[in-house]
Amino acid sequence: MSRWLLAACVTLVSVTASVANAQQSEGEWRSLFNGKDLSGWTPKIRGHKSGENFGNTFRVVDGLIQVRYDAYDRFEDRFGHLFFEQPFSHYKLRVVYRFVGDQCPGAPGWAIRNSGIMAHGQTPESMAVDQEFPVSIEVQMLGGDGEHPRHTGNLCTPGTHVVMRDLLHTPHCKNSTSQTYHGDQWVTIELEAHGNGLIRHYVNGEPVLEYERSQYDPDDATAKPLIQAAGGNLALSGGTISLQSEGHPIDFKSVEIMVLED
Repeated sequence: MSRWLLAACVTLVSVTASVANAQQSEGEWRSLFNGKDLSGWTPKIRGHKSGENFGNTFRVVDGLIQVRYDAYDRFEDRFGHLFFEQPFSHYKLRVVYRFVGDQCPGAPGWAIRNSGIMAHGQTPESMAVDQEFPVSIEVQMLGGDGEHPRHTGNLCTPGTHVVMRDLLHTPHCKNSTSQTYHGDQWVTIELEAHGNGLIRHYVNGEPVLEYERSQYDPDDATAKPLIQAAGGNLALSGGTISLQSEGHPIDFKSVEIMVLED
């Protein structure tokens, strides 16, 4: 992608986020999923261009967004993300999910019952064909193995950093304080985002993690073009929302957003 086009994409994310927030009344929940098809959503799977839904990875069945791998012989690091068409900045996002079935053959061991919601992200069109994850803030979702503790609603930071307790947090992931949810039960994740200010994670209504001042990682190779396109500004105040395909089947029952006052 040319430098000027990438800059245009970044600018469009910022402008469209403000427009999207203005078009929806504050305090009203809006569904981003119509329950019938993937209208308004764009897949981006590693090794494929934006818009190519390899193997029908993302699909709608029985009113659910499903992530499935029946067309895969092996996973082969084909990490995927399903992007909503409008970016947002100040909002609450509510997602109901459950893990099901067995992991795709060849998927990494750490990705068992592992998925995520990517927020403040780049556009799918600005991702390189072989890029694994969008530069974003990830609300990581993990399912229990039936025996050991495993928190969900965690934080991961592909190409980004955040500030916790007035200190720059540079480790890639940070565990939440949530309970462990074993089996195929439905779990509700909420993300409360205030632009470049406070971001808080909730699991089944309980606050489990918070941080602020999300920003690009200046040493990350995937973030560097975005930083350049943003004129060197590291601060992240909004962006795309996407649902992850990381090698384990997962169902999404609902995806809702509530725009908040800037």
